[in-house]
Amino acid sequence: MTWDADQAVGLDLYFDPVADAHVGHGPLGVVAPAWYFAPQKRGVAQAGWNIAAAVNGVTSGAEITGFQDVGRATMLLQLAGEFADPETKSRIWTAAEQHLEPTWNNGEFTLGLGLNEVHPRGQYNARMMAGWVCNQGDWSSIFNTPNLKKFSEPTVEGVDFPRFAMSEAHWDGTQLHLRVQGLNAAARKERTTFQVRSLQGMTDWLIVPGSDNNAQLVEDDGWLDITLQANNQPIALRPRRPTQ
Repeated sequence: MTWDADQAVGLDLYFDPVADAHVGHGPLGVVAPAWYFAPQKRGVAQAGWNIAAAVNGVTSGAEITGFQDVGRATMLLQLAGEFADPETKSRIWTAAEQHLEPTWNNGEFTLGLGLNEVHPRGQYNARMMAGWVCNQGDWSSIFNTPNLKKFSEPTVEGVDFPRFAMSEAHWDGTQLHLRVQGLNAAARKERTTFQVRSLQGMTDWLIVPGSDNNAQLVEDDGWLDITLQANNQPIALRPRRPTQ
């Protein structure tokens, strides 16, 4: 790694001594692993983001560039989730919109990225979506301040995926919030059943008023069976009796 005072300015991702070749040499070498450095070496990761933002016109206030190169666009959009403030992140995604080719096809949302390929690129899509869902600092917080309580809190199991998927499954401490999305129009008219376990001794569960009134709840010995239409309507469940 190359330093200018206390700032990382260059990095070889790896060096092949036989071919005498450097890969990821210079500033790009700092940008490429910045996502992975973020939870561990924040200063190095921040330097990578600063370089990516400067090279693509983000910090100058000029037109944001780099979206014609899919690899370069992927790094910018992914890192923006972890490092950019909300206004800057919004500017970047607005500028990227015309290059992303968002597509909803048979229950799957993907980005075609103008590549004209039969199957969307999984790695590009996954990394860009990570940047989309993250707010500033979220990625690092997963590792540095993890929510370990989730492993003993109410947990959804037995979803008939991929025909059905959970678009929401969130325990807020008193209520479990759920939404189920069907794969396609036919699936969204169907009913599906799944389980909730790790109830921590909480019993006498009920569906909170205002939820989808088509949902049905059966309480068994230590778990819940929930049946509902996969129409992405919200339901909330809560126990009448809290943990003993």
